[in-house]
Amino acid sequence: MAMSTVIEIESALAKLPLDAQCEVAAWLESRLWPETPAMLMAIDEAERSLADEGGVPVEEVRTNLRQWITG
Repeated sequence: MAMSTVIEIESALAKLPLDAQCEVAAWLESRLWPETPAMLMAIDEAERSLADEGGVPVEEVRTNLRQWITG
């Protein structure tokens, strides 16, 4: 896709109402990251884990995130 086409698309999207922009964003997201059985199973497992074990307070996440990532 030519750069001018991308710029034209961005310009057209900017002119849309917010709800239409959100609709386009959802459509694009579904094309780029389609749901897979593995993804849905991971989401189900995360929901079960959260229900069974509870979550981590956001303050703890902010404090420990860098350490958890670089572990």
